[in-house]
Amino acid sequence: MHVRSRLSLTGAALAAACAISLTACGSSATLPTPKSSGGAAAPTFQQVLDAGPVAPASAIPDGSLMAKIKARGTLNVGGTDTSALFSLKDPVSGKLTGFDAGLAQLLAKYITGKAGENLVLVTADTRETLLQNGTVDTVFATYTITPARAQKVAFAGPYYSSGDAILVAKDNTSITKVDDLAGKTVCTESSSTAANDLKQYAPTAKVILFQTNAECQQAVEQGRADAYVLDQALLLGDQYRDPKVKVVGQPFTSEPYGIGVPLASPEMKAFVNDWLKQIQADGEWAKLWQATIGSVLSGSAPTPPVIGSVQGS
Repeated sequence: MHVRSRLSLTGAALAAACAISLTACGSSATLPTPKSSGGAAAPTFQQVLDAGPVAPASAIPDGSLMAKIKARGTLNVGGTDTSALFSLKDPVSGKLTGFDAGLAQLLAKYITGKAGENLVLVTADTRETLLQNGTVDTVFATYTITPARAQKVAFAGPYYSSGDAILVAKDNTSITKVDDLAGKTVCTESSSTAANDLKQYAPTAKVILFQTNAECQQAVEQGRADAYVLDQALLLGDQYRDPKVKVVGQPFTSEPYGIGVPLASPEMKAFVNDWLKQIQADGEWAKLWQATIGSVLSGSAPTPPVIGSVQGS
């Protein structure tokens, strides 16, 4: 990710996160729209983990990073624990849920036989370093693949595609697409690429930069900004926990997320890509999407991006 922010949830929101009803419905789309209501029952997060495969011994050669992880018995994962829908820590159980957290636990199970990982909190400034010095084996953190980053670390995937979207106040009906941002006051995070994207897609908008997601969200709530632009995947987390805002329209840029692995362990990238292909083919990827992101998006699970399809992957 271009360091998008980490969502800070209130106690009530965290409770809601633990109690959410998991559903999915509607027709398929590459980038689904925010969910309105209804839907068929979806598998639970735990059911998806329980059904995850375990790699045969022949897939883990001696001397590989995977063999070291298996011998250690724990996958060291760089990630976050406050991102609704992607990696959120339950304050009571201490367990992580979300799409990234689920993928990390499925990969851990595939290598070690058990779905648990050792989470190391990362920021956009530390991800590459922690992979390079061996502190973490992988990074799952809505981590956008870019050619520049691929000079420092390797990326398996892409495993998910998001893009810049728009968040507005719940009662706002004047903004539904990027063209509607013309002349409006629009906020985003100073550390994100959305600021540059706005120069291209909404050149007449008055852009306000904030340091955090919370500041941007509050600006929209309080009417200091007409809209907030950032990755749809993260804005949905805001919508999920705050009934005063909503995500509108479709993403207008492409943000392919990859799984960061050490550049010095090319066998790990090939191994993770093979595992991704397997869980996509057997439906585990789609079931995990339904149990997490699909709880707030309309439509069936999207078609995953083709592995190796973007520069840097």
